[in-house]
Amino acid sequence: MTAAGFTLAGADHAIIPVMLGEAVVAQNFARELQKEGIYVTGFFYPVVPKGQARIRTQMSAAHTPEQIERAVEAFTRIGKQLGVIA
Repeated sequence: MTAAGFTLAGADHAIIPVMLGEAVVAQNFARELQKEGIYVTGFFYPVVPKGQARIRTQMSAAHTPEQIERAVEAFTRIGKQLGVIA
């Protein structure tokens, strides 16, 4: 994900926030991922400080490498569509 241009927070444990900044971006991003069958949760103010909206992902040993790759591909595609990454 970082190679694709995303900023991750706390990537050393199972819950990995993908930082997006603005609430509307996190909401739209989460909605688009859910359309792809990838369940994520967007967090924004007042749950987190203004300007620090994020999507919370949760990795598990039960995820296959193929599932993780599919999720990264979806994040990358949607991130480009929404202008989050180049």
